Amino acid sequence: MSVKGKQYPKAQAGAPLVVFDFDHTLYDGDSGSHLFAWLIRRSWWRRLLVLPMLPLFGPLVAFLPTRRVGVSAFVWAGTVGLHRSKALDVLIDRYVATHADAIRRRLLPIGIEVLHRHREAGDRVVVATGAPPELARAILAFVAHEDVPVVGTQVGPRLGGLGATRHCHNAMKMTMLREAGFRDDVAVAYSDSSADLPLLQAARKPVVVNPKAGRVAMFRRVLPPGTPILNWGCRKRGGDAVTA
Repeated sequence: MSVKGKQYPKAQAGAPLVVFDFDHTLYDGDSGSHLFAWLIRRSWWRRLLVLPMLPLFGPLVAFLPTRRVGVSAFVWAGTVGLHRSKALDVLIDRYVATHADAIRRRLLPIGIEVLHRHREAGDRVVVATGAPPELARAILAFVAHEDVPVVGTQVGPRLGGLGATRHCHNAMKMTMLREAGFRDDVAVAYSDSSADLPLLQAARKPVVVNPKAGRVAMFRRVLPPGTPILNWGCRKRGGDAVTA
């Protein structure tokens, strides 16, 4: 397989399964928030619509039990008038194409290089993200020239717009990976988030990257001794710095 002139061996059945989170792992920031902020800003009436929602739904995004409700509210505000997920995919592709330079600056070169190395080794690589899958897929294909499978949050019709129907998050991330055909034991998993503990704990080799500084002690406590806790270039995050 060739991607922008780079040759990768075809991953064989039974090859090690390697799972990457996307936000704060391969991408510096929350890609879904950046997308939906753009969707909301594209018309003045959407900006007005979201103002009274901020005090109620904004805090919900910060907490695991209520995150899906908070995320769905802002997805809805950015997509009122759309009735099919395919219509959102078209907007996602437009967003990535028109923001390619800014997105490219947010990709973490060390993370992309680690992904390259796994593909060069013939590993089965998949990205599992809480963002819509088309967003991570478009960023990796259009900006990073990587054509890896992506499993992500599913959206569907809701009250005249779109909302999250299945949030690829926490234990549901493992469920959705298996449903997508990735049923083998996870050889290596990379993530920044405590919400991905089910994934990290399922992996033979978990690797924590770019965690919040306040979460480092928790990761050391609940993951096997010697688990790497690294920083791949997120300046406001914790972990041991990796420069190359």
